[in-house]
Amino acid sequence: MTGDDATPLLEIPLERRPRHVAIIMDGNGRWAERQHLPRVAGHQRGVDSVRRTTEECARLGIEQLTLYCLSSENWKRPQTEINFLMHLLEQYMIEERTTIMANNVRVRMLGRRGEIPEQVLRELDRTVELSSTNSGMWLNLAINYGGRAELVDAARELAQLVEQGQLSPADIDEGALATHLYTAGAPDPDLLIRTAGEMRISNFLLWQISYAEIWVTEKCWPEFDEATLHDAIRAYASRHRRFGGLAT
Repeated sequence: MTGDDATPLLEIPLERRPRHVAIIMDGNGRWAERQHLPRVAGHQRGVDSVRRTTEECARLGIEQLTLYCLSSENWKRPQTEINFLMHLLEQYMIEERTTIMANNVRVRMLGRRGEIPEQVLRELDRTVELSSTNSGMWLNLAINYGGRAELVDAARELAQLVEQGQLSPADIDEGALATHLYTAGAPDPDLLIRTAGEMRISNFLLWQISYAEIWVTEKCWPEFDEATLHDAIRAYASRHRRFGGLAT
């Protein structure tokens, strides 16, 4: 696709498109099983969907794209699958740098670093550093991420500031807490997409998606393409967001 294709997206003007799209990428394993392939093949195929979606969101002028890559609960999976996911993540950080730089994308990690292997963090940090001079879309990769853990970490940071006398408990409000989330400085997601037909939030961006529009597709993540993304944006643009108020 080229820049000339931006208008035919149902002629949705930029101001009617979501600024921030968050995606729960579900169904890699189920897709592989339906194809009579090992589960890891689904994860490999899912990388293609990540590339397509990142490029298309950047082309459409989306400001932030947040992808749920690995939840803090995913460590319960078989060790062989975890090892493969870590290898795939490391490989992605190396092989996708050209695509990231060509699309002027900035990369940021959301999540706890502790359990992630050192070599994976090294390549992740390298990609983050290389892309830091870009000025386009933010690609937020939620890795070893849990929404509850994020809130706990923010609460601990605020508690430390209070203990050190740098903050009064009376000054802790929604704004103060938001500045200590992993997503500090980023607008909250406008659109939350989940693949594979699941109707769960799965501990993803619990604070940030308070007013996000939710859109679910039966397609598994390896099947997610530009046309599916367009369908989600069309649905978003057709909705009236009231944020607790009355429609105008």
